Amino acid sequence: MTAAGKTLRVALGCDEAAYEMKQVMVEHVRSLGYEVEDFGTHDAEPVLYPDIAFAVAQAINDGRFDRGILICGTGIGVAISANKVPGIRAAQAHDTYSAERARKSNDAQIVTMGARVIGIELAKKIAESFLESDFSGGGSQAKVDRIKAYEREQGTGR
Repeated sequence: MTAAGKTLRVALGCDEAAYEMKQVMVEHVRSLGYEVEDFGTHDAEPVLYPDIAFAVAQAINDGRFDRGILICGTGIGVAISANKVPGIRAAQAHDTYSAERARKSNDAQIVTMGARVIGIELAKKIAESFLESDFSGGGSQAKVDRIKAYEREQGTGR
């Protein structure tokens, strides 16, 4: 739930390296009471993870989803890919503190993780920390505003 009492809509996607973890994460995030859409991949066959990351990031940017979780082997490739979508702030996190700070300090809309880096129980806790945190503004507001202004200056932001 958000502060306004609205159920968060979560977009979740992965590549083939994270397929098994993503399957568990979809069910876990649903069990927490969030609306979830699975953006794939839907099997363990090789896939171009940038396409899945772009789709998740664009769906958030378009307002169809509030947050996203992307998983690949390391979490690096999907973070780089999602951050190519103007207006998106995707943060790689392999601990709960970083996931929480990604939201509270950086207003990140997407958290990324590596299925070859962390186990499923930690991934669940990271997702919970990320989804349960909200941007706090405060001293971080000017920094996030500067990121947004830079994107507008480059003609890529809103």
